Amino acid sequence: MDSFLEEEEDEEAPTVVVAGKRRRRSHPAAQAALQPPLHLPFPPLQPVSSNEHKLNFKKSKEACLSYIQDALLQKQWKRAAEFLTCYVESLEKDYSREHIGPSEMIWRIGTEILWHHSQSSMKEFNCFMEQMKTLGVKRYLKVCLEHVFHLLCNGQIDEAYQNLSLAESWRFGEQTAIQDKEMKLIQAYRGLLDYYSWSKQKNILLEQGEDGFSDLAVEQEMHGYFRKAAVNLKEIIKIPGVWDIFVKCYVDLLEFYGDHNEARQVLNEYAYNSKFPANPNAHVYLYQFLKRQREPKKSLISALKILHDIVPSHELMIDFNTMLQKSKKRKKRRLGLEVIFAALDYAGWKENAKAWSCLARQVKQIVVSEKHLDWIKQEWSSRKDWWPAFHFSRYLAKRNWQEDKSLSYEKALVAGILLGKGCKYFKYVSHRGCKAQLKRFRMLKKFVNRHNLVYLKISGPPDSSVQP
Repeated sequence: MDSFLEEEEDEEAPTVVVAGKRRRRSHPAAQAALQPPLHLPFPPLQPVSSNEHKLNFKKSKEACLSYIQDALLQKQWKRAAEFLTCYVESLEKDYSREHIGPSEMIWRIGTEILWHHSQSSMKEFNCFMEQMKTLGVKRYLKVCLEHVFHLLCNGQIDEAYQNLSLAESWRFGEQTAIQDKEMKLIQAYRGLLDYYSWSKQKNILLEQGEDGFSDLAVEQEMHGYFRKAAVNLKEIIKIPGVWDIFVKCYVDLLEFYGDHNEARQVLNEYAYNSKFPANPNAHVYLYQFLKRQREPKKSLISALKILHDIVPSHELMIDFNTMLQKSKKRKKRRLGLEVIFAALDYAGWKENAKAWSCLARQVKQIVVSEKHLDWIKQEWSSRKDWWPAFHFSRYLAKRNWQEDKSLSYEKALVAGILLGKGCKYFKYVSHRGCKAQLKRFRMLKKFVNRHNLVYLKISGPPDSSVQP
C-alpha cells in the first residue's frame, strides 16, 4: 500500500475569471501545501508507565481510526491509505506485552481502499489478501471468499477457482470446525464455477450437434463438471437461507438431464419450507418451472397468488391478471381486478401500457355487461382521493400523448369511467385524438359519454353489504 503514497505529477493549474480579470487558480496540491501540517495525535517518544502507554496508545488508535473514517466517507482514498499506513505502523511499534495483531478492521478498510484507489493493481490486491489470510486465522475463509469475489469481478475465473480449491483443503485445528458455514460457502462457490464450466462445455456440445457430430471427450468433461457442481450445489441449498443463484443453477442441471421430479422437489422446498426466509424469487422460479413443464393453470395461479401477496408490484402480475381474467370462476375474475389495481398503485407501473390495457379491458367488460360494478366501486373507493393526481393529471395526459398514444388511450378509457367525461386526462386525450382524426379515439369518446352514469354509481360511498 506504500505505493499509493507517491504524489502524482501536478497538472497545469487552470485559470479563472474574477471581477473581469483572469487569475491563475491554485492547484489542489498547492492549496494543501499552504495549509498547516497535519499532526497525528501519537504520544511523544518518552519513558512512560505501562498504564500510561496503554492509555496513550488507545487514544492515538481511536483518533487515527476517526481520520480514516472521515477520509473514507469523503472518498479520499489516498488520504485514507496514508492514515491506514500510520495505523498499521503504530501497531507494529507497540512494545506492550499484549499482542495486538491485525484486526478485521484493517482487512475491511484495506480492501475498501484497494478496491477504489486509482493506483491500485491486481498484484497489490492479491499481495494484501495473502497477508490477511496468513495473519487472520479466525477470518481465513472469509478473507478467501472476499479474495475470490474480487478475482471474479476482474474476470480471473481460473485464479478464483484455484483459490477456492486451496481454501477448501485448509485445516487449522478447532478453527476449521468454527468456520464450518464459511467452508460450505467455499464449496458452494466452487460448485458454481463448476456449473459455469459445465455450461460452456454444454454450449460447445450443442453447437457440434447442430453440425452433425459430437466430441466424446467434451461430453465426458461436461459430465464430470456436472457431478462436481451437483454435489456442492445440492449441499448449500439444504441450509435455510437465500440461495437464489445456487438454486437456479442446480435446477438447470437437473432439467438438462431430465430429472424433473428432483427439480420440482427442490423448488417446492425452497418456496414453501417455513424454515427458509420469505423470498419472492423462490415463487418466481417455481412458477417459471411449472410453466416450462406445461402444468395446469391451477398450479400456475397458486404460485403467483403467493407472489402477489408478497410483492404486489412484481412484473409477473400481468401474467397473473391475464390468467385470472380468462377464468370462468367469478371469484378469480374478481381477484384479477384487484391484482391489476394493486399493481398500478406503484410508481414503477404508472406508464406500463400492458397493465393499463389489462385494466381498461376488464373495466370495459364490466361496464358493457352492467354486472359487477360493485367490484370497480370497491377498488376505487380507497383510491379516488389520490389516483386522480397520481395518474390522471393534465400534465400526465400531455406527456403520455406525446410519448405513447396507445398508453394514453388505455388510461383515458379508465379515467373516463372512473372520473366521468369531465376528467382532465380524458378530456385532453380524447380532444387530441379526435383532432388528429384517429377513429379509436372518437369511439372512446362516444363510449365514455354513453356510460357516463357509471361514474356516478361508483363514485358514491362504498356499500358494506356488497359481497365480492
